[in-house]
Amino acid sequence: MKIDDYLTRFEALPFKDVSLDYLAKLQYWHLRHIPFENLDVMRKVPIYLNVDTIYTKIVTHKRGGYCYELNGLFQKLLTKLGYDAHLIAATVLKPSGEWAKADTHAAILVNLDGPYLVDVGFGAATPRVPIPLDGSAQSDGVGAIYRVQQVDTHYDLIRKTETSERTLYRFGIAKKSLIDFHEGCVYNQVSKESTFTHKDIITITTSDGRITLSDNVLTKVQKDTTETVTLSEEEKKATLETIFDIHLST
Repeated sequence: MKIDDYLTRFEALPFKDVSLDYLAKLQYWHLRHIPFENLDVMRKVPIYLNVDTIYTKIVTHKRGGYCYELNGLFQKLLTKLGYDAHLIAATVLKPSGEWAKADTHAAILVNLDGPYLVDVGFGAATPRVPIPLDGSAQSDGVGAIYRVQQVDTHYDLIRKTETSERTLYRFGIAKKSLIDFHEGCVYNQVSKESTFTHKDIITITTSDGRITLSDNVLTKVQKDTTETVTLSEEEKKATLETIFDIHLST
């Protein structure tokens, strides 16, 4: 991994120090410039849990990825910068109220003055800031408040907006390696029960909201306003290139 090239990929300022402030900036810049996307899954391009392969995809080819790729690579970067950071496993709670396949989401735990949950790979609901595990609430600045609640030996990530409050996922704090997510990575590439095997999903953070492309439907959220438009195939291709900076060969 070439640290400077990776930092340049998401327009991060040069490394300053191991601090919560710089960690928060790294997380935000990453979300602003590297999209969450499942385009390889939908095009039957295998995703391998190899840091060098992921680095080539995200940094060299300027693509995005899903949780194993985004959080897997970001955790390696944080470690190389001097942070005490490791991967953790989480189980997603679907909007339907059903739990997804256990431990198939990869997130990051960073230890500073205390433990913080960091995630750059949870799609449209990804927190913009590190979330402490002490239960204190953190605003994302665009209408959502996140907090972590301990439940027995596990923790729940909870997101609250003006209209709802719900648990996003449950996680443990045990150290995980990228290879520990092999089963989940395969499952999310091939299973009909996976969220990622039915349609293209691409989403990226903006300064005041989020832009999401779900199949051919483009949604722009700016704090209190939401704009939705259905795109033609040509418009979709142009949108991938101009908004998400993704240039597919096919």
